[in-house]
Amino acid sequence: MTTSLDLLKQTGTVVVSDSGDFESIDVYKPQDATTNPSLILAAANKPGYSRLIDAAVKIGKTKGGNLEQQTDAAIDRLLVEFGKEILAIIPGRVSTEVDARLSFDKEGTKAKAKELIALYESVGIKKERVLIKIAATWEGIQAARELERDDNIHCNLTLLFGFGQAVACAEAGVTLISPFVGRILDWYKKSTGKTYEGDADPGVQSVKKIFNYYKQHGYNTIVMGASFRNIGEIKALAGVDFLTIAPALLEELKNSTAPVPKKLDARAAAQADPLPKVTFVDNEAEFRWALLQDSMAFDKLHEGIKKFAEDGETLKELLRQKLRA
Repeated sequence: MTTSLDLLKQTGTVVVSDSGDFESIDVYKPQDATTNPSLILAAANKPGYSRLIDAAVKIGKTKGGNLEQQTDAAIDRLLVEFGKEILAIIPGRVSTEVDARLSFDKEGTKAKAKELIALYESVGIKKERVLIKIAATWEGIQAARELERDDNIHCNLTLLFGFGQAVACAEAGVTLISPFVGRILDWYKKSTGKTYEGDADPGVQSVKKIFNYYKQHGYNTIVMGASFRNIGEIKALAGVDFLTIAPALLEELKNSTAPVPKKLDARAAAQADPLPKVTFVDNEAEFRWALLQDSMAFDKLHEGIKKFAEDGETLKELLRQKLRA
């Protein structure tokens, strides 16, 4: 029986699992997997993952220093332990996120990215199998630009809501972007009181515009739709480069045999209504102004950073308590 998940893969879209719960991943046969502080926190609270927390705490204790230094070492190790387990299941790459509190610190982001890659290499994982997730702020994009260019560290620019963010990421030569389809929809539903479906969904429209722009102007940055609210959004983007999908929606696709026609195509995108080329990557003032003018993108970027930082802090507190024990 051919499932809707199989049909989605047949459109050419690479399916990615959006979960830290690696025990739920294998059944869907994704190519890659993405994690973030919120997903790791959700998984870390499950009894089955206590061995990873114990391993991270043990490493933290061996680092010496004060409690905060031990906690920082433990959380980095925990992220890598989850990533290593996921990479034993999938053939492709895992995305591991830097501390959201570094979102406005270019040098801090670069240093953390290098630390995470070194940790992966210390457990036998080559950097080619890791994407470092960084919020698509001005500082984050500049950090990713230098990591890609100078260190060959591949980056996934996340919390991407605005067209200007997407343009700057492509100009910076980042490996992949994650436009957040569902969170864009959330903002519009709340602000207008309307409902949107399929091609009328503003999150879907945002990704289509970015996809068309990238293909028209020859950018190699992968467009990976993320943060879905329903399978209608996923089907509306069938054919886009990558889609990262939560296990509940992967299960829904796996249990369905409904058709999934290809909606996006690179060749068709290149010949679609031309989108004029614009530039942001070397003009901080213009980038910030474009972001400020887009209330949805501005609100959602900062809200997302704050939430990831809060969940990261909750995860740290969990490790802190164990380090004190």
